Amino acid sequence: MSGFKEFLVKTNALALAIAFIIGVALANVVNSLVNDIIMPPVGLLLGGIDFSKLEIVLKKSTDPNVADTAIRYGLFINWIIAFIVIALVAWWLSRLFIKEEEPEPTKTCPFCKTDNAVDASKCKACASAI
Repeated sequence: MSGFKEFLVKTNALALAIAFIIGVALANVVNSLVNDIIMPPVGLLLGGIDFSKLEIVLKKSTDPNVADTAIRYGLFINWIIAFIVIALVAWWLSRLFIKEEEPEPTKTCPFCKTDNAVDASKCKACASAI
């Protein structure tokens, strides 16, 4: 058990597990947002359409306990909208929390145009004095 604990602490496995849990929770929130908040007004604006009920029935079921064989494109539309909202939220959160590191200052070799450290006296590519 101590080896597993050491693995979790030394690697990014724990951070990945936490990110996965938060991602699943975020997906549930966004699905609720799309299905319960966004789609009802959109359906109302389009003439009272309930997107979750839109389907093309391929074969009608004779048994009332068995669902019809159908292409449920309304649910597909809901999932596409949910995906777009999740992608936008993930993009926004990544821009908010992940900052790009400033590149280290360099000086360019006047001969071969290679970037070198600021304190370098010779170019690392062509060995010219810079």
